[in-house]
Amino acid sequence: MLIRYTTDKKGRPQKQAEVYQAKEHNINRSYIDKDAITVIEKLNRRGFQAYIVGGAVRDLMSKREPKDFDIVTDALPEDVKKIFRNSRIIGRRFKLVHIYFGAKIFEVATFRSLESTNNHNDYGGIEEDVLRRDFSINALYYSPSENQVIDYIGGVKDLRNKRLRSIIDLDTTFHEDPVRIIRGIKYSNISKLKIPFKLRMQMKKDVHLLNDVSISRLTEEVFKILLSGKSMIIMNDFIKYGLFSYLFPEINDPIIGKNRKEFKKQFFRDLDKLDKKLYRGVEKSKALALSYLLDAYLTGLGTFSTKNIVMKDFVHNIKTSLKPLIAPNVDVESAARILLKRKNIKINGKRRYSKNGGRPSFNKFKKIRKLDK
Repeated sequence: MLIRYTTDKKGRPQKQAEVYQAKEHNINRSYIDKDAITVIEKLNRRGFQAYIVGGAVRDLMSKREPKDFDIVTDALPEDVKKIFRNSRIIGRRFKLVHIYFGAKIFEVATFRSLESTNNHNDYGGIEEDVLRRDFSINALYYSPSENQVIDYIGGVKDLRNKRLRSIIDLDTTFHEDPVRIIRGIKYSNISKLKIPFKLRMQMKKDVHLLNDVSISRLTEEVFKILLSGKSMIIMNDFIKYGLFSYLFPEINDPIIGKNRKEFKKQFFRDLDKLDKKLYRGVEKSKALALSYLLDAYLTGLGTFSTKNIVMKDFVHNIKTSLKPLIAPNVDVESAARILLKRKNIKINGKRRYSKNGGRPSFNKFKKIRKLDK
């Protein structure tokens, strides 16, 4: 392992970062998207620093093939835009660049300073950028050209010791971005990381801050979890940490509330089925995920015991069940069809299945309209 040094105010050498070579990080380069490497190499040729950062590096070091590749650089957004014709700048206050390769999008961000916030541009160096990240396991920088992982904050040791550690002070981090609570629980389950006691307690204490997060961000995170192949264990932790009621207030009490043991069991059985399907390589689909998320709940309402299903009302029922989350109409409609097919129901046709689809049922709840008025 190499050590990167800087100098302090008195000119004395000071350790800055640990640099892991190929034999030490054991990253499989075949897992790295070639277009991501093309972006970085092109920035390097223009004299700019550029690295793969965050979750992609974490996954690569854990022997998993990343789904997305985020890139950071010291080039300003305007510089990146000039280099890549297939790009556009997004964001008004904090600007990012999206570079397009067909259906693929690579997000390129400029190093942030310690004064930077989500509300304005304030750029800095890599040494500051690392301190703006959420957890140490997401603060690793990979250079494809040198085949090195640069670690300023001890993230490699935390990853190998299976520990989730917040870089930002616990009193501050979730106030800055409450979504870090969701992500922390997700990371701990996907990468099998232990959450230290103080971090766990802070998550539970600050969970109410999720009320201030935009619905679009919450929806995005929920779909990532449903399609992660680990939805059952992550949702179980959401209940333990008190997150579930903030994300799914409509289905929280009917499924998770007291005296609902059978439905809780069925809810987790459905998520387990979804995870296994994804593990077997079934095409990832938001519609499929929604169908398994809501199956037990809608069954309990007696939705599938009606003689006739009006598609328009059924779609509305699914949307109501998801509130406050908002799923795309096309996915909700597809989920409705998947559910009806699974229950062997024809739209506006006769039932061809056993009553209640073989599931137990519970009374109708006030917030959900009965379909067969």
